[in-house]
Amino acid sequence: MSVRADIRAVRDTDTFKDALSLLASPLTLVTTADGEGRRWGLTASSVTSASLSPPLVMVGIAHTSSCAAAFATASAFVVNVLGEQHQELARRFATRGIDRFAGQALATWPGSGLPFVPDAHAAFRCEVADRLRVGDHEMLVGRPTEVLLDGGTRPLLWHGRAFRTTTS
Repeated sequence: MSVRADIRAVRDTDTFKDALSLLASPLTLVTTADGEGRRWGLTASSVTSASLSPPLVMVGIAHTSSCAAAFATASAFVVNVLGEQHQELARRFATRGIDRFAGQALATWPGSGLPFVPDAHAAFRCEVADRLRVGDHEMLVGRPTEVLLDGGTRPLLWHGRAFRTTTS
């Protein structure tokens, strides 16, 4: 069998990013509120289930993120799984230097003060279970305490450095 692909050594972050861009990932909005009630959030594609028993999710947050300090001290957060209708929301929460929440129709999770996307494909309200420093990211491990299930739309994906969705 001949190899058609271009095999390259990973000597820099650009090569690594090129390879990662070929990994289709669901897009999420990860949100929290600090002790003073300020809302924080970011678009994340590095979210995964970490365990089924106990249920755990894991979110990668870059140390350079404008939200890193808020998530470093948060006791709870929400992972909002975005649907195909959320492209502009995903783009806004990936933009630096703006009020990401201005003019957005986010709600407050009942009894928590945490912002969430009410028409999300799904959402996980999580209590922080652990934090792990891994390279240039903080891995935030959360224990879901409640979930919102919709699934009525197709999921929003990130692949090839562009928004995508499923066809079925």
